[in-house]
Amino acid sequence: MRFLITLQRSTGYILPINYSYPLSSAIYRILAKGDADYAAFLHAKGYGKGFKLFTFSQITVPFKIEGDRLRLTGDEVSFQAAFHLPEAMENFVKGLFQSEKIDIADQKSKVSFSIQSIESLVNPLQLNKENEIVNILLTPISPIVAGLHNEKGNYNFLTPDDNRFTESLIFNWRNKIATCYDEQVASSALLMMEVIRQRTPFKSRLIAIKSGTPQETKVKGWMNFGIKVTGEKRFVELVLNAGAGLYNAQGMGCVEEKKERKILYNSL
Repeated sequence: MRFLITLQRSTGYILPINYSYPLSSAIYRILAKGDADYAAFLHAKGYGKGFKLFTFSQITVPFKIEGDRLRLTGDEVSFQAAFHLPEAMENFVKGLFQSEKIDIADQKSKVSFSIQSIESLVNPLQLNKENEIVNILLTPISPIVAGLHNEKGNYNFLTPDDNRFTESLIFNWRNKIATCYDEQVASSALLMMEVIRQRTPFKSRLIAIKSGTPQETKVKGWMNFGIKVTGEKRFVELVLNAGAGLYNAQGMGCVEEKKERKILYNSL
């Protein structure tokens, strides 16, 4: 399920440019406050493998960049948030967020918001059958991170024009399927991904998670491309609801259906 969340600024106007992790923490706080059992599932169990099956987009708000800060020039902020949950829980999730407060802060600055509205968005696969093979063109609305572990246990981040980029995304996708179903279902599932170039170049973003702390991690993600995805409806919904690639719960890999198909022209 997917929502458009609109915030109204109440205090402050200087936002950290690395706002994804503070926003992730704020979302988790709301979930934890509303339902301790659900929060425990997100934070610790993740169906048994530590996955946090939600993601969110970049924020939409007018701003000016000032060093490592964003000076907000508007009072209304919006973003999409997606959760891999049964549709029956839609009203439950909406109820958690309604009338809540969100603080996005680090050691240097803080902006406080009130949640103005939370609107359910249409599932583009709602008319497809559960086990039907579907093809859909997706586009990132937050940077997609793909990587391979190196000998130090860290990630070597991949670019979309590297063949291993989609291999990494599919590997991560199979792990999510194994988490939600089982290893046999995951290993036998027909899954395909293809990067589709746009007329504009790929755009990279370097994001710091837990910025300014000893636990700081820097990840590199990419936007400005399409991904042609093929798989059973239930598995493609997993990508739509939980994100593509790595660090989804920190706001990476949020995707939506690409409708402006005419601007796509070349596959890798």
